[in-house]
Amino acid sequence: MRIDVITLFPEVLRQPLAESILGRAQRANLVEIHLHQLRDYADNKHRTVDDRPYGGGAGMVLKCEPIFAAVEAVQSMDPTPGRVIMMSPGGRPFRQSIAAELNHHTRLILLCGHYEGVDQRVLDHLVDEELSIGDYVLSNGAVAALVVIDVLVRLVPGVLGNEESAIKESFTDNLLEGPQYTRPPTFRDWEVPSQLLTGNHAEIEKWRRQCALKKTTLIRPDLLH
Repeated sequence: MRIDVITLFPEVLRQPLAESILGRAQRANLVEIHLHQLRDYADNKHRTVDDRPYGGGAGMVLKCEPIFAAVEAVQSMDPTPGRVIMMSPGGRPFRQSIAAELNHHTRLILLCGHYEGVDQRVLDHLVDEELSIGDYVLSNGAVAALVVIDVLVRLVPGVLGNEESAIKESFTDNLLEGPQYTRPPTFRDWEVPSQLLTGNHAEIEKWRRQCALKKTTLIRPDLLH
C-alpha cells in the first residue's frame, strides 16, 4: 500500500510515522508513506494557499489552485491512481469497517484541511470522499490523517506479528474488546478470572464474548444496532 499525505504541516506527522508499528512497516517495505507540503504547489511567491470566503464570514478558505496542482502532481508520482480522501468534520464517520474497505485500495491520497475549510470545487471535482474521525474540530487535518493511517497500516498483511490480532480487536464485529489479563495471577488480592485459567479454549472464548457484549451494552449500545 502507498499512502500520500498533502498537508500544510508535514512535520506534525513525520516523527509519529517513524515510530513503532508505522515505522517498522515502512522499513519492512510493507507500506510507503509520503508527505507533501501543500505550499510547494502555490502559484505565487508568497506561497499563499488560502483566501477570504466569498459572502463574508470568519476565517480563511483553502484555495482551489494549489490543491488541484498538488493532487495532480502527486497522482503522477506513481502509475497506480490514488483514491483521494479529504479529512473533514463534514465527512462520513471513520470506523473499523471503513478501514477494512479502504484496505482494498493499493494507493490512497489523504488531503488535510485547515482554516475554515476548502473551496467546494475541490470536494465536487477532485475528492473521492470525505472522512471524519469524530464529532469535534481539530486545528488541522494532519492529526486526523495520522489516525486513519495508523488504523489502515495495522490491517496490511505482515505488519502485525500475529495476524489474528487485527481480526480480534475492538470494533471488528461491532463489539468492544473485553478484559485482558497477564501474570501474575494474583496482584494485591485481585485475581485473574478463573475462566481464563481453565485451559478450555471454547469456554474462554465464550466468557470473552460475554464480557464484550456486556461492556458494549453498557458503554456503546449504538454498536449493537
